[in-house]
Amino acid sequence: MPLPAPLPTPLQELADPRFARHNLRLLLKRDDLVHPDLIGNKWRKLVPNLAAAAGRPILTFGGAYSNHLRATATAGRLLGLPTIGVVRGQELADRPLNPSLAHCTASGMRLHFVDRSTYRRKADPDTLAALRRAAGAEDAYVVPEGGSNPLAVQGCRALGEELRGHADVVAVACGTGGTLAGLAAGLAPGQRALGIPVLKGGFLDAEIQALQDLAFGGPRGSWTLDHRFHFGGYARTTPELHAFAEDFEARHDVPVERLYVAKMLYGLVALAEEGAFTNGTTVAAVITGRPFP
Repeated sequence: MPLPAPLPTPLQELADPRFARHNLRLLLKRDDLVHPDLIGNKWRKLVPNLAAAAGRPILTFGGAYSNHLRATATAGRLLGLPTIGVVRGQELADRPLNPSLAHCTASGMRLHFVDRSTYRRKADPDTLAALRRAAGAEDAYVVPEGGSNPLAVQGCRALGEELRGHADVVAVACGTGGTLAGLAAGLAPGQRALGIPVLKGGFLDAEIQALQDLAFGGPRGSWTLDHRFHFGGYARTTPELHAFAEDFEARHDVPVERLYVAKMLYGLVALAEEGAFTNGTTVAAVITGRPFP
């Protein structure tokens, strides 16, 4: 399996009448093309953390369908680094692995399942220390859930820098907010980052502000969030969303990942129809992933 392709990733313009009739241009930033199993924004987040780990094992966290766990396991396989994934849900330990977790183990990641109450307290120093001991990973370098920490945010700043001069608005689906925090910091003055959260709860504004404070010492760039397009929350989809994604794939021959990318693209189409973008705006959509089996 080859290492991830060098950055920057391609920028592709689409002819889509849902945007054209409002005199809008739609570009796709194809971060999904970085690697078949190691999608672009996850790779951007991991690179500086892997450097900081300096060869130590990587311990990180995620749910049963975590793209971050999958990406970390893949990076470990490609680079020859041990990886340990702390998985939310002790009950999963006695069940057959789903395709995402099966990929993790096939890539060499050692899975450590914990109950949901303990998982919620994983940032507490004593709980984290106990988790490390239980997982046999006391010497490991710790990467947080979703991969979003100050180093990851700094790694995602290049995404915004690659889009300077190409778009007025750059949209990205948001889980933990690290990609948006870095993206906004890398854009040029006059450009705006738009985040489409895939979790409900409205907590990301404060999280992104805190990540930028830690990564850059204060706010950077212009960004907003639109919380309307989560379709019920993380890992939730609806028949309407699936139908939209299938239609987009048929129109443009671009594979559409359902949990993040489809929600972001659906939101952009809805915003175009609402007149949320001024006449003549160029919108770039960051395609952060591709459908996995």
